[in-house]
Amino acid sequence: MQLADRMNLVSESITLKVSAKANALKKAGVDVVGFGAGEPDFDTPDFIKQAVTSALEKGQTRYTPTPCFPELKQAIAEKFNRENNLPYKPENITTGAGGKHCLYMAFMAVLNPGDEVIIPSPFWVSYPEQVKLAGGVPVILPGDESRGFKITPSQLEQAITPKTRVVIINSPSNPSGIAYSPDELRALADVIVRHPQVIVFSDEIYEKLLYDGLKFVSFATLHPDLFPRTLTFNCHSKSFAMTGWRIGYIGGPKEVIDAINKLQSQMTSHITSFIQLPAALALSDPRGAEAIESMRQQFEKRGHHMWQRLCALPNIRCVRPQGAFYCFPNVSAYFGKSIQGHTITDAISFASALLETDHVAVVPGNDSGFDTHVRLSFATSLEQIDKGIDRLAAFLNKLQ
Repeated sequence: MQLADRMNLVSESITLKVSAKANALKKAGVDVVGFGAGEPDFDTPDFIKQAVTSALEKGQTRYTPTPCFPELKQAIAEKFNRENNLPYKPENITTGAGGKHCLYMAFMAVLNPGDEVIIPSPFWVSYPEQVKLAGGVPVILPGDESRGFKITPSQLEQAITPKTRVVIINSPSNPSGIAYSPDELRALADVIVRHPQVIVFSDEIYEKLLYDGLKFVSFATLHPDLFPRTLTFNCHSKSFAMTGWRIGYIGGPKEVIDAINKLQSQMTSHITSFIQLPAALALSDPRGAEAIESMRQQFEKRGHHMWQRLCALPNIRCVRPQGAFYCFPNVSAYFGKSIQGHTITDAISFASALLETDHVAVVPGNDSGFDTHVRLSFATSLEQIDKGIDRLAAFLNKLQ
């Protein structure tokens, strides 16, 4: 059967290939240490799960308004006002089936064919694929490892053209684990303000996972002219350990939110009915903030430990994670070496050989714009971190 031409625009996920291989080994009884997880290893807080039981018992299983119940939009607007200093009203809020769905709908709503989208790298793997599906042109702006992978204002200025429509800001970042300081973000904002045709997609899903006292600031607050030109993305997945619930949300200008709702009315109509009021409760109940802080403290401890252990390995460089739950070490010093018939030429071959010979699963950085790096998630126990790094050390020692 002939497929649509647009399918040729989408790249096959290298990450999923590695994950499939790791899962196959696990099913075969192999003890695999997995550093690939892009989700918290904690459970959803009990009070949120209990709210779902209550919603089901009350029969909240039917269609809801698009995109959700008014109570959820109100809770999200209040969250943005209270925590982010963003004066959104319910009319400025929409929801989607996770952050990924929200981003895709937004690209579809604002991009015309040929519009350029500036994507700092290393980047989350779905950004350029979604841009291409929406008819846009990804413009990759590499962050220098020596600067903590952060782009500079001069880099951004040089990358903006008359065709630039969107700049993506993702801080804290997947996969690098870096986070921009408020002053660094403000310097980027000063550049964007000078280009009135440019809007910002600020992906803030890791906002709660910051370390070493770093303060979070929402991009739309950095300049009065940017508030009406910014879409702020967030979700429940990382903050509340609710990845499988698929609850994402956006705050932004009403005309864009209305356009996204129009799209959604012809797609999913709304997010799952019986999770909507529990999602609102998660944002407003003090127990939610307590659960987030408990997880954040554990992630901070794990992240520092993993980073220290990686930096102690021979010829491995790693930028210290400031947020999210990832380390992104540079493994290029081992390119050209071999082990058991595997020759290391890039991050993909490194990850494949590590998995097959020493049973450690990491994510190659090729899909994120850096084929010299691999991503390790510290959303796992300290015991598993030590076990996996011990195996990684043994693997490096055997490379010739």
